[in-house]
Amino acid sequence: MIINSLGKRCPQPIIDIARALAANVEISEFELLSDDPATWPDLQAWARMTGHRVEQKESPRYLIWR
Repeated sequence: MIINSLGKRCPQPIIDIARALAANVEISEFELLSDDPATWPDLQAWARMTGHRVEQKESPRYLIWR
């Protein structure tokens, strides 16, 4: 599932991915599109707190797994 947060500033991309995870419990892999430079450090911190795995791909793509 792709979550498009392009043009949004943090913390909105993190809120968007958290909402997508909660609304789609059957999906285990998500792709976040975000061009905010703060997304990667915020996403890493969020993943540590929630137990998810994240990977930064070619900008502006991030992969998230449950």
